Amino acid sequence: MLNQSRTSHWLIIFLPFALGYYLSYLLRTVNAVISPDLTSDLGLSASDLGLLTSTYFLTFGLAQIPLGIALDRFGPKRVLGSLLLLAAIGSIAFALGETREHLTLARGLIGLGVSACLMAGLKGFALWYPPERQSSMTGFIMAAGALGALTASTPMEAMLPILGWRGVFWLIAGLSFALSLLVFSTLPNEAANNTKESLTDTLRSVGKIFISPAFLRFAGSATFFTGGFMALQSLWAIPWLMNVNELSLSHAAQYLLTLNVGMLVGQLSIGFFGKQLYQRGVTPLGLIQLGYGLMLVIQLLILTQIGPALALWFLLGVTSSVNAQTYVATANQFPKSAFGRVSTAINLMAFAGAFVVQWGLGIALDILAANQLTTSHALKVAFLGLIIIQLLCYLPLFFKNKRQAL
Repeated sequence: MLNQSRTSHWLIIFLPFALGYYLSYLLRTVNAVISPDLTSDLGLSASDLGLLTSTYFLTFGLAQIPLGIALDRFGPKRVLGSLLLLAAIGSIAFALGETREHLTLARGLIGLGVSACLMAGLKGFALWYPPERQSSMTGFIMAAGALGALTASTPMEAMLPILGWRGVFWLIAGLSFALSLLVFSTLPNEAANNTKESLTDTLRSVGKIFISPAFLRFAGSATFFTGGFMALQSLWAIPWLMNVNELSLSHAAQYLLTLNVGMLVGQLSIGFFGKQLYQRGVTPLGLIQLGYGLMLVIQLLILTQIGPALALWFLLGVTSSVNAQTYVATANQFPKSAFGRVSTAINLMAFAGAFVVQWGLGIALDILAANQLTTSHALKVAFLGLIIIQLLCYLPLFFKNKRQAL
C-alpha cells in the first residue's frame, strides 16, 4: 500500500485508471450510434456489421491471458501505457478506413489497445488499496466506464453531423495518445509480483485456473451476462429500439443514454456503499446473485414489452452494474498473487461472450430474415435465445466450492 493521502491516491492512482476505462468503454460502444452510417457507407449486412464491431471483443479477449501474466510480472503502469499507444494507432487506422476489411482490422487493433484498461485498474487497486475498499473502487472505475458509454450515446449522435464518424475517431486517437503519456508520467512504478516463477510455471498456473471448479462456477455468467450485455449495449440495442420499439435514431440514442445513465447510477451506488455493504456481510458474490436475477426479469419484460420501455432500459443499466463484481468474486477464490491472471481469465470469458453474442445475433438475424421473419420478430427470437442461455448460466452461482490454490 502507498503511504499517501486519499486525495493523492485519487489523483495519482484512480484518475489515470478511470480515464483509461472511460476511453475503453467509449470505444466499445461507439459503433452502436455510428452503425447506420457505417452500414450506409460500406453497404454492410447485419452479419458484416456484427463481425466488424465484434472484432474489438475478439482481440480484446485474446489479449487477456498474456495480459494477466504481464500485469502480475510487470505491473499496470508499463502494460497499460504501452497498450494505449496501440489504441491511438488503431483509432487513426479506423478513421482512414475505406473498406470493410480495413475497418475490421483497425477495430481489432483498438480492442487490443484498450484490453488492459479495466484489468490494470483492478490490479492497481489490489496493490494499493485495502480489501474492504475493493468493491467500492471497482464500482467507481466502472462508473467511469459508464460515463464513456454515456458519451457514446446522445452526445456522440449530436457530434456526428459536425465531425462525421471519421472525425470522431481522429479525436479519440488524440485522447488515447494523451492518456498514454499520463499513465507513464503518473502511476507508481511498483510491479505487482516480483516472482521468480518461470514462464512455464506461470502458464501452467493459468491452465489450472481455467479447469478449476472455482473458476468454472463464474465462467458461464461472465460469458453470457457480462458478454451478452456488452453485445447489446455496444451494438444491438439501437437496432432493437429502432425496429421493435419503432424509434428514430435520435430517440433510440436517448434510450441508449438512459441505459448508460442507469449503469452509471448502479456503479456509483456500489462505489459509495460497497464498503458498508462489505462490512455488513454483503459480498461481491451476493451482489451478482441478486443483480443477475433482476436482469433476467427485466430482460423478459423488455422482450414481452410489458411496462414502460424507458424505465426498463434504465433498470437494465442499473442491474448491469454488478457485472464488474464477477472479477472480484472470482479472484477472491484464488491467492492474491494470481489476481492478474484470474481477473483476466474471467475477462476473457466475458469478451469471448461479447464476440459470440454480438456476431451470433447478426448471423441469427440474417438466417431468420431469410426465413421470412421481420426484423422485429427476428430480434425477439434471438433475444429470447440469449435469455434462456443466461438462465442456465445463473444456476451455478449458487453452488459452493473451496478456495482454489495454485
